[in-house]
Amino acid sequence: MKPAITSSLAVAVAVLALAATALAGTVTATTTVTGAGAITLSHGATSSLSSTLDGSDQNVTYTVPLTLIDARGTGAGWNVTLTSTTFTTGVKSLATTASSITGITATCNGGGTCTSPTNAISYPLTVPAAATAPAAVKIFNAASATGLGRFTVTPTVSVTIPGNSFSGTYTSTLTVAAVSGP
Repeated sequence: MKPAITSSLAVAVAVLALAATALAGTVTATTTVTGAGAITLSHGATSSLSSTLDGSDQNVTYTVPLTLIDARGTGAGWNVTLTSTTFTTGVKSLATTASSITGITATCNGGGTCTSPTNAISYPLTVPAAATAPAAVKIFNAASATGLGRFTVTPTVSVTIPGNSFSGTYTSTLTVAAVSGP
């Protein structure tokens, strides 16, 4: 009687194993990732600098921290453009070539993952200036398939103040923009 019980037990285990295999299957998970549709650019506080005339030409610098977000999800790349008005007191002005970008850093921020931008712009780069801001120039770019995510892009601007400048408070208005494409 024992061989029949053992045989029945073996058949029962085989049937359970087949039943477990028949119940197994695959599940496909799908997610849709939608881009935000735009590049956004914002800036922080107003920059200021100062210089004390001593009869020699001077270069003073300031930075312009910008927050750039590329949440489009296209990998199309982007560039930052800049133009400015001439530094003026309202009566006296600095040269239209007084400002130049000496370098730019771009760091990932916001706690997310980003793809570092590959920049092809060379420095120093003169910032265009006139009484009315002229056409903007590219000051930084992200090649295709780079620059995805949230970044702090920080240009360092050098301003040349000739030794024969008049004293006063000089102001200039910078216009920055983020544009699609490297």
